[in-house]
Amino acid sequence: MVESLKRSRKSGKSSSIVVVAEGDKIGKNIFELKDYVDENMEGYDVRVSVLGHMQRGGSPSCFDRVLASRMGVKAVDSLLEGKSNYMVGLINNKMQLTPLDNAIKGKTKINLELLRVSDIMST
Repeated sequence: MVESLKRSRKSGKSSSIVVVAEGDKIGKNIFELKDYVDENMEGYDVRVSVLGHMQRGGSPSCFDRVLASRMGVKAVDSLLEGKSNYMVGLINNKMQLTPLDNAIKGKTKINLELLRVSDIMST
């Protein structure tokens, strides 16, 4: 991970976003990695954000609030119509119901444009 940061810096990038699931390959947690970078790599401003904390306590954006409201209304309307065992989702900017069985069995193709953006932003 440290080598990747160094390569990014050499290529002219001034910032990087590092996503770590359970630590690095040798078992260090993200806070140990932050301390290492702080102590050994001059010029890096490292900030750790724990996704679970953000999901539970981060401030929602306007989009988040509107999306939650739209999904809630769709879910209640569907229940009032006698529909259950559905998942509410945003598809093509419209609230859609997907049967739970389909939601857990289906496979979605990877959006190649988003994959390309991810690759560009991560190097």
